[in-house]
Amino acid sequence: MGVVNQIINWLQQNINLGISPETQGRLVASLIAVIILVGLQQIFLRTLVHRIGQTRSRYQWQKILGYLTSALILLIVGRIWFVGIQSLATFLGLLSAGLAVALKDPIADVVGWAFILWRRPFELGDRIQIGEQAGDVIDQRIFQFTLMEIGNWVDAEQSTGRILHLPNGLIFTAVLANYTKGSRFIWNEIPVLVTFESNWEKAKQLLVEIASEHDKRLNQDAEASFKEATRHYLIQYGTLSSTVYTSVKDSGILLTIRYLCEPRHRRDSTQSIWEDVLRAFAQHSDIDFAYPTQRFYNNMLEGKENARATPSEREKSI
Repeated sequence: MGVVNQIINWLQQNINLGISPETQGRLVASLIAVIILVGLQQIFLRTLVHRIGQTRSRYQWQKILGYLTSALILLIVGRIWFVGIQSLATFLGLLSAGLAVALKDPIADVVGWAFILWRRPFELGDRIQIGEQAGDVIDQRIFQFTLMEIGNWVDAEQSTGRILHLPNGLIFTAVLANYTKGSRFIWNEIPVLVTFESNWEKAKQLLVEIASEHDKRLNQDAEASFKEATRHYLIQYGTLSSTVYTSVKDSGILLTIRYLCEPRHRRDSTQSIWEDVLRAFAQHSDIDFAYPTQRFYNNMLEGKENARATPSEREKSI
């Protein structure tokens, strides 16, 4: 405390702060404590953390040291200013009560941060959607987590380049969807619309073959991933193989390819399958894509033989 007293005496002699010597002593002691703790943190960062080769491990150690330094600063500075309160539990109780009234939202964020660390609904690197926002988790802090945004005006949920900072308290009020938790694969669908005049059965068979070829590259990994997920979640799928569903729309017959893909490769897989579809359909003259059109249909000429309309007596006379 000799150094602190010397600094206080110098301040009183040279600078008129307008505060009592006791308050000045606490200010100086708090400042010294902060400088020492931050200095120790930087020393550890330079000597220990920077020697870690893996980016994820280095990031986690930096966060741990940051949280530990902040906690020590809070405790030491608190004990300096509340000298009369010798019980740490009492000090923390009074501090918590005051913060609960004045800082409702930040406290919710801290509790959300603790919940995220405990239950791990998502981790660094996961792709998530929370509320209306979606992206890859690139940072986690006490009050907020950060996403690299996907989707929005960009198709196929690719990155927009924007960074979103979201409060941790949002974990309690918004629905969270994790693309990568449990299984590394998601289901994707590609609608292919062909005309009513096309040989839709042949088109469907071609699509089944294309989807099956895509499955060969993923089936083994997908089965292992879903098997691992069943250890933690009640996930039940009859089959993981791709399939093609048939339905009828206004402009033609809709053949929908349903298959598994990795979340970050959704656009690549869609492009690969579409290119195969275009090449396959180009080789068959009895298959054509449908699109919104306007046409006149004469049932008496174009209808099925036993389902055609019969001309009336008036039409026959004309």
